[in-house]
Amino acid sequence: MSGPLLCEGRVVIVTGAGRGLGRAHALAYAAEGARVVVNDLGVGLDGTPSPDSPAARVVQEIRAAGGQAVAHGGDIATTDGAASLVHTALETYGRLDTLVNNAGFLRDRMLVNLDEDDWDAVLRVHLLGHFLPLKHAAAHWRSQAKDDRTPRARVVNTSSGAGLLGSVGQGNYSAAKAGIIGLTLVAAAELGRYGVQVNAIAPAARTRMTERAFADTMAAPGADSFDAMAPENVSPLVVWLGASASTGVTGRVFETEGGRITVMEGWRPGPTADKGARWTPSEAGEAALKLLAEAEVPGAVYGAQ
Repeated sequence: MSGPLLCEGRVVIVTGAGRGLGRAHALAYAAEGARVVVNDLGVGLDGTPSPDSPAARVVQEIRAAGGQAVAHGGDIATTDGAASLVHTALETYGRLDTLVNNAGFLRDRMLVNLDEDDWDAVLRVHLLGHFLPLKHAAAHWRSQAKDDRTPRARVVNTSSGAGLLGSVGQGNYSAAKAGIIGLTLVAAAELGRYGVQVNAIAPAARTRMTERAFADTMAAPGADSFDAMAPENVSPLVVWLGASASTGVTGRVFETEGGRITVMEGWRPGPTADKGARWTPSEAGEAALKLLAEAEVPGAVYGAQ
């Protein structure tokens, strides 16, 4: 016999859930008993409007499998869109337990060719698209806590290896994804008192964003082989982080792909030198070179040759 469903009774919002990782997350949450708000603006890979409604199709998939879901097509990188997203969960299901921030797109350029519009568009969707839903969800959870109804709320943010190590040709995307990690750490520290846990993932999977940029790595294997880049491989960790079973886990970043899960340890002090007085430039340079010789070599920048 199978055990109890991990998210039975919980209400979960997933942004950017019409395709790829977001769709996989929404279906996985529904399979574990959650009622899901499926958000997707329905835009193309570069953020321009698309005529179809991927959110509605995912809702149909969930309902066909016996689950509960509702579509939301608002722009969550706007105050009104983010507020309506949270309102949809509360109006439809009467509660909100988990927010999965996943929406995003790419406009890749080398730095010398990257213009302000492409910079602003990517940071807007990734950073504002994380911050605004988080802000409105947190306001609801804080209100509950102040009314002595402290929730067991969860937020799962989506960073990237590009945010951890950088990625050639993705200065805007890498900056946005690194910013999401900073936001995650601050939110975990600020919202813990209200019963909210906040974590982030840095997934590697085959999506519309990656299957072109990393075509060889993301290619699907033969029918009898494990598909390490299938987005469904990432969702089990996301579901667990969004469930009450993850109690006590907050302010963490997990890298995940295929069957691998890694806890990322982030910036931490390495070799140090202290003169006890001001360095001259030459002295500082000599000290830096000695420290670098003792330090670990950083990970390779994604896309570098």
